[in-house]
Amino acid sequence: MSAGTETVEVPAGINAVSVSAWFAQNVPQAAAPLRFELIAGGRSNLTYRVHCADGNSVVLRRPPLGHVLATAHDMGREHKIISGVGLTDVPVPATIALCEDPEVNDAPFYVMSYEQGAVLHSADESALVPDAERMPLSRRVADVLAELHAIEPDDVGLGDLGRREDYLGRQLRRWTRQWEQSKTRELPIMDEVAAVLAARKPDQIGAAIVHGDYRLGNMLTGARPTGARPTGARPTGARPTGHWGIVAVLDWELCTLGDPLADVGFLMNNWVSPDEPSAGSSAPTQAGGFASRTQMLDWYCDASGRDVSGVEYYRAFSYWRLAAISEGVLNRYLHGAMADAQETDTSVFRDSVDFLSASAAERLAIR
Repeated sequence: MSAGTETVEVPAGINAVSVSAWFAQNVPQAAAPLRFELIAGGRSNLTYRVHCADGNSVVLRRPPLGHVLATAHDMGREHKIISGVGLTDVPVPATIALCEDPEVNDAPFYVMSYEQGAVLHSADESALVPDAERMPLSRRVADVLAELHAIEPDDVGLGDLGRREDYLGRQLRRWTRQWEQSKTRELPIMDEVAAVLAARKPDQIGAAIVHGDYRLGNMLTGARPTGARPTGARPTGARPTGHWGIVAVLDWELCTLGDPLADVGFLMNNWVSPDEPSAGSSAPTQAGGFASRTQMLDWYCDASGRDVSGVEYYRAFSYWRLAAISEGVLNRYLHGAMADAQETDTSVFRDSVDFLSASAAERLAIR
């Protein structure tokens, strides 16, 4: 083992020797020796904190271990998206370097800044947010989504990210294929919901950058001075964020161009009240004190100028799509393609798919 490389408890998915050598050439600010830590919470692309010898950190993102669908987990694409969005007021980490040579670490990866903050995966974690800050944070979530949807993709180098038209049609075809390729059992309700979604597909009005997984569980939040921004952002016109704000929006792997209301429907599904069941484990708003769905929709409508009256269709679509995604994650766990496969109870994913598909059917009033 080469000098300057720590070999103790290197997580799966990292070749410490070759990655450290690549860092020395491409990320000179990351002082060796490096220590790699798998960050808990990711169920798709793998995210690692890279601890540097001088006490600083950066973040490395790579695809999951083993075989994945050809269209998924494109590191170059994700790097490009974050770099483009980082030119705007939407808070994201700063991209640092991209490695497209699979010989270095068995798969491409990229490096971005490490930002301090809390990821609110659950109600227990959202208890970190002071009661008086939960409503302002709710407003910021709605406003940032409107800010994202107001970006002209061509202005930030993302005009070629994907087709702008027929977003729902493209997504229905994509996730139907994903379901067929990844399903671990027959589940007729998924096919039934897909057919109804296709039959009732609304006309798309406008196009925007669509995050695809926009929720509190995919954000770093934290106490920040009024008007402060994360070090990864390059604002075009800084605006106050409040005392507890969004440090960075994360997990852009599903991002594309298309119908912005898909993000709104997804956010509404995840924005649950204390007295209702959640779609999986990520339900930070169950802690209470956050805005209602109606208030969130009103704020988004005011900030974006968009008509959100058809949001129930988009909620059904988002439940169905998330069911297909969750089944794909279950498939990868069953085939040992996830770094924490040995410690994970896969029945959680199976139950989640059942709940999500039933929720989609309920929103469409077909069962």
